[in-house]
This record gives sequence, C-alpha cells and structure tokens, in this order.
Amino acid sequence: MEMMWENEFAARFQRHEDELKWLHNELYHNDQRAYALFTEMLYRCWQERPEELKAKDREREADRDWYKGHDLTGMLMYVNAFAGDLQGVRGKLDYIAECGVNYLHLMPLLESPEGRSDGGYAVSDFRRVQPELGTMEDLAELAGDCRSRGIAVCLDFVMNHTSEDHEWARRARAGEKEYQDRYFFYDDWTLPNAFEQTVPQVFPTTAPGNFTWCEEAHKVVMTTFYPYQWDLNYANPVVFREMTDNMLNLCNHGVDIIRLDAVPYIWKALGTTCRNLKQVHTLVRIMRMACEIVCPGTLLLGEVVMEPSKVAPYFGTVEKPECHLLYNVTTMASIWHTVATRDVMLLRHQLEQVFALPKDYTFLNYLRCHDDIGWGLDYDFLRRFGQEEVPHKRYLNDYFTGKWPGSPSRGELYNDDPRLGDARLCGTTASLCGIESARAAGNQAAMELAVRKDIMLHAFMFGLSGVPVLYSGDEIALENDNAYHQDPMKAEDSRYLHRGNLNWEKVSLRNREDTPEGSVFTWIRKLEGIRSAHPSFDTRADVWLLDTGSSHVLGIGRYYQGEQMLMLYNFGDEEQRVYLADDKVYTDLTEGTEDHAVFTTLPAGGFRWLLHVF
Repeated sequence: MEMMWENEFAARFQRHEDELKWLHNELYHNDQRAYALFTEMLYRCWQERPEELKAKDREREADRDWYKGHDLTGMLMYVNAFAGDLQGVRGKLDYIAECGVNYLHLMPLLESPEGRSDGGYAVSDFRRVQPELGTMEDLAELAGDCRSRGIAVCLDFVMNHTSEDHEWARRARAGEKEYQDRYFFYDDWTLPNAFEQTVPQVFPTTAPGNFTWCEEAHKVVMTTFYPYQWDLNYANPVVFREMTDNMLNLCNHGVDIIRLDAVPYIWKALGTTCRNLKQVHTLVRIMRMACEIVCPGTLLLGEVVMEPSKVAPYFGTVEKPECHLLYNVTTMASIWHTVATRDVMLLRHQLEQVFALPKDYTFLNYLRCHDDIGWGLDYDFLRRFGQEEVPHKRYLNDYFTGKWPGSPSRGELYNDDPRLGDARLCGTTASLCGIESARAAGNQAAMELAVRKDIMLHAFMFGLSGVPVLYSGDEIALENDNAYHQDPMKAEDSRYLHRGNLNWEKVSLRNREDTPEGSVFTWIRKLEGIRSAHPSFDTRADVWLLDTGSSHVLGIGRYYQGEQMLMLYNFGDEEQRVYLADDKVYTDLTEGTEDHAVFTTLPAGGFRWLLHVF
C-alpha cells in the first residue's frame, strides 16, 4: 500500500518536474543544490502529511472544481473576537453551520509579539499558535472537526515579512550574515534612498518610508509595512524553501485554503515599484505546483488589493495557473461608493470589467473584511463626469463618517492624510448602512431603511459569481465597537472599530424577525438557500448587465441550464419603478409571487430576484 502512495507522489512530481526545475533554476541562477533541497523538502512534507488529509486530496483531485459551484459560503473571523480561542471556536461550530457557512477563514493566529503584531501580520514563529489562542494541535483538531462537517478552513500565510522577533531577525540583529541575507540589510542609506525614489509608501502617515535603522546591527533594513515587519529576501533560495515548508506545514495541520498575504510585494528590485514584478508570478506558480504535488486538495487565495487589470494576472493561465481564488476588491469599494452616491454608474462600469473575465476565474466577494475600505476607484472614468479624485474621496469619507448632512452612516477614518485627502474608512456593514444611527435616534423608519439596505447589499454579494464571504458579526447586523477608544493597545488603530467581539446576546436575537439582528440573519439564510438551490448562480453562468432606466437601480441577468435570473438592486433612498424589456412571467424569489417582469417596483434600499425557467 505504501509503495502505491509513493508512486502517487512520484506521478504528481513527474507531472510538474520539467516546469518546476526550469522556473526554480531560472529564478535562482541554476543553483542545483538549492533545487535539490527544495524537492527534498516537498517529499518530506508529503511523507509527513496525515493519511486522512491524503484521502481528502484524492477526493478533491477527482473534482478539481469543487470550490467553483454555488454552494460555498464563507465567514471571516478573529478567533479571539468570536469565541476566545481555537477550542472555543470548536464549541461554536453548530452556530457556524447554522449560519450556512462551509468555508471558515480564521484571521492570523500564529505567534506574534503583543503590541507589535499588526493584528497578527508580524509572525515571530510560523510553527506555533499564539499561546492565548491555543496550539498547533488545537488548530489540527479544529480543522478535523470542520472537515467532518464539510467546512473548509482558510488561514493567512504572511509571506512578505517576519516579525523583528523572529529567530531569523534576532540572529540578523546579532550580526550573523547568513540571516541578514534572508532580509534586506544595507550598511548606509545610499541604496535605501534609491529605492525610495520609485517605491510607494504603504502607510505614509502611521509608518512613513520603506526602511528602518536597526541600531543593534548598525544597518538599515527594509520594512515596507511597519518598522517591526522585516521584508524577506526571496532572491535567496533558502528563504523561499523555508517559507514554502512553513506553508506546507500549515496544510499538513488541516488548513484547506492558504491566503497569501500581500503577495504582490514579495519580490524587490531597485528602480521599480517593488510591486507585481514578474518574479512574483514565478514564485506563486512554483507554490501552486508545490501544493499540487504535496497537498492537491489545497487552494491558494491571493491577497491582491488592486484594480482588476493587476488582479487578474494572479490567476495565471489555464495551462499554468497560479492562485485558485482572488479577492473582488474593486467591486467591494465600488459598492460603498454606490451607497454614498446612490448612483450605479461606476458600479456598472466596474462590473463590466469583471463580467468580461474568463469564467474559470473565481473571486471572493465581500462587503466588509478585517481591514479598512480604500477608495481605489476608477477615477479616470469618474473624471468624465466631473468627479475629481481628492474632492470625491473627501465626499465619500464625509458621508460615511456622518459629517455629510443627512448621512446615516457612522464610520471612522483610517490613515488620514489631509494633504492628499487620501484617508481610508472603517466601520461595520450595519453601522455604515445606518443601523447604528437609527437605533441611537429611536427612528423606526430610518431603521427599516437601514435594515433593507443591509439586506440588499448582502443580496448583491450573494448574486455575484464566486464565493460570498461574510465578516463575522455581519450576519446579525453587528454595529461598531466604539469601546476600542478606551483600550490603549487599540486606540490608535481605527480598524478596531469593526474588529469588536461577537455579541452573543445579539446572536440570541437571530430568530426574532422583529429585530434588526433577526431580520438580517433570516434573510442571509434565505439568500444562501436560494443561491445553493438554483444553477443560475453557478460560476459558469452567462452574466450581463440590465438596462433598468434608473441611475439608482442596478440590474444583472444570469442564465445557466435553462434558468434565467433577473436581479434588481435599488441603491436609492426612494421607491423606484423599473421597466424591463422582458414580458416573460417570472417568479419573485424574494416574495414567492409570479408576474410579468415588464414593470417592477422596488422599495428604497430594496431588491428583487426574478426567476424564469425555460
């Protein structure tokens, strides 16, 4: 039996050997020793992989598109905010299943130093879980429980940098050249200053510049994000081998989906932006092959927070794929732009680009995540209509922070740069939709509109091709955690506004439809049920934009396997009557009625899903 599985590894390796060797040798200057060590690492990781996970690999190899249908719903959560620790999450799996979730994304949980972790994105040990969250054994047990329930587990892999407390960084600070070579160390500021001429700043107000002086080593070190996050040098084959080994170790603990954090940044070259360089794609392609050899049941999710033209290349090609999944980040930003302007023009323009991409491309769709909302919109397009970038960003931020007259939103700015007008935005979906302000004012009409808008936005997300992902708490309309201001460890980072603990008292209201919590929860479960039951939601469906005749109403059509779905979303604050050049009889899946679709009325912030079966 063991020999058969040895042959299994050999067959997978042979399938990729020529390309793997070519790319590795090209990247690392024909270093045969480095290539041999890399392939030996792959074999060792395969040997260490538990048989239960190998069985799952075989099952998914037989159905390589297992994640591409219309029956996955994701949920993103911080372990401590949701249930305290990993064992606590295990104890809440019934609730996660009740939410209809079968894709569980756990935010960074590997060991990182308190106060210098950037929310877990400064890892000091890739082989240890943060002690207060549990152990690697706890992670494996949770993953096993999820697997038995049909829930895939996703975990961040922070690959661009390590914490300054990582063993490599400690030894580099102590002067060991071997470890300094795993980072970017310079004797003086000459080369760092040259880099700064072309490399943008990630956090210009909170962490300006891309380099930090290391007093212990008396050298300058590259720190693209924060000074305590030291960029790894992937031009060093040891770094790539060791980091790939760390990634595969997570897979061997039961992680099904690896989120490659900040992947566009991982290759640096003087005279460039150090973003999206061709060597990045080589590295990701090799990592994809490494997974297909060692753990082919694993998916790679690329975090590429850029416009569609820069995002799509990270899928690779049909012959040489890279990431299985990517974030639909521009759509997310465009959604909130549309909420503030009540005009669907930009969202239509953005969706046209997404709909034109190959159907093989699978996006994660989301309204909110752990991070801020950056206004990375198509300003060339908006400029045609007299909307300039800086004043338009200011309007959006004024609207969502409640400064604009009549705005119901309650958000806060992040990394505000008044000079550039380039602040980003924080807040939960519920608070940005107006649920928080309506509750504070005791305004029932405002609450009804805010709840409708929250549900409509979720319907829009569930109506897109790909994988919808809920941010934990959004399923019960969780509002902002304004108490973060009183915590000295969090007060300087407004992202904690939407990173509050899940309120289990509010969770207990989920079945009371007379509450915002119950209304939103009930509708999300209904949307999930409709989506999983109808083939027109499949990623292989034909998708197009409808002419609604209203600047406030977005229309999307879907067709697959004899089902045609017309979807209408009213971003306006008033009722809209929509004319569609289609006189077929449709079933309104939101109300269960049947009628012709020629004239359809939508309440303010409302939506319709209309189904016709041929």
